[in-house]
Amino acid sequence: MEVPYSQLGTADLLVETIYKGGVGNLEEPIHHLFPKCGNMGGFRKVRRADGSGKLAYVILYTTMSELEWPDYLDSETGVFRYYGDNRKPGRELTDTHARGNALLEEVFTRLGDSEGRKDIPPFFIFKKVGAAGRDVQFLGMAAPGNSKISPDRDLVAFWRTMGDARFQNYEAYFTILDTGAVPISQQWLKSLIDDHDNNLEYAPLVWREFVNKGRDGIVALKAPRIVTIPSKYDQLQSDVQGMQCLKAIRGHYANNPYGFEACATNIISKMDNNFVDFTLTRPWRDGGRDAMGYYAIQPGGHANYPLKIDCALEAKCYAENNGVGVRQMSRLISRIRYRQFGIMVTTSYVDKQAYGEVVEDGHPILIVTASDIAAILRSNAVTPSNVGDWLKSVDGQRERY
Repeated sequence: MEVPYSQLGTADLLVETIYKGGVGNLEEPIHHLFPKCGNMGGFRKVRRADGSGKLAYVILYTTMSELEWPDYLDSETGVFRYYGDNRKPGRELTDTHARGNALLEEVFTRLGDSEGRKDIPPFFIFKKVGAAGRDVQFLGMAAPGNSKISPDRDLVAFWRTMGDARFQNYEAYFTILDTGAVPISQQWLKSLIDDHDNNLEYAPLVWREFVNKGRDGIVALKAPRIVTIPSKYDQLQSDVQGMQCLKAIRGHYANNPYGFEACATNIISKMDNNFVDFTLTRPWRDGGRDAMGYYAIQPGGHANYPLKIDCALEAKCYAENNGVGVRQMSRLISRIRYRQFGIMVTTSYVDKQAYGEVVEDGHPILIVTASDIAAILRSNAVTPSNVGDWLKSVDGQRERY
């Protein structure tokens, strides 16, 4: 669904709807959906009209394309990760140039206080869509925190290095709330500003539950993925920087495709650090090599041992037009023993027949293709500028295998 620029002033907010921008530099849609908010920046705050200085609501805007700051929405769980605004060295975590970070601190501090929650503003999440223009898509209304994320982990200050300078920023976790099929009304948005004491009368039920119960009242908008066979295009899809990283990997192992196994285990460990203790096996008759490792489930303390589940990994450093077929997938399936699972990692894609057999027969195979690799590298700050150094470091670690 799309809402044209001319109708933004009266439009309600509906999840997944695209709100069209105008043709001029100042004709961006968020400012017209929310007339009292600014038209620049990731944090756009609107204050109450009562002179208290307190916030009515906040708009969070993201391009979802900044490699160093990978904002991310997990649509299956409703968890939204957002990075703060202290993104360059030379400033403190919450100084006057990082007011968004100060807001995050204030909001997450109030989360466990029943009275303080009344002053937590709703967050409206928008992302940029389209290669050109000012169009945005509404991802949903969010509350800070999540009932399944520990209170000491939903707002975390971490260090980054830019050049030779170190600095801190915040990583914050929100939850997109399930507002149902009913749009968020302009009436509630106006009451948040002009009649805040009575705003809950017009608020969605899920927001009232959050204000009353905090984390325990969060009802996430969950969208379980429908199991389908992804197309070749979907498995290869990436942004420009991701494609450059994939091209670098393919080029690096062009004359040594079996060197990619160590790289694949490194990628999987970056994807989830519960994958541990990978070792490369001896070459098979056809010249291929794979790896064996474990997925370790930690009980949380130090007294009891983790549960380790065996996994077998097969790695294929293929060009984008050379897909993994039935023969390669069958070989991995044949190696999986009882209580094991397999991982197929490829810089290309898995063809329709091979993918279909995995899904239809219920084989315990995790498939990681080019688009996944690009996303994993992005979330671990591997970029076209440093991918070569990363590959050299991986090759240097191969000696231990």
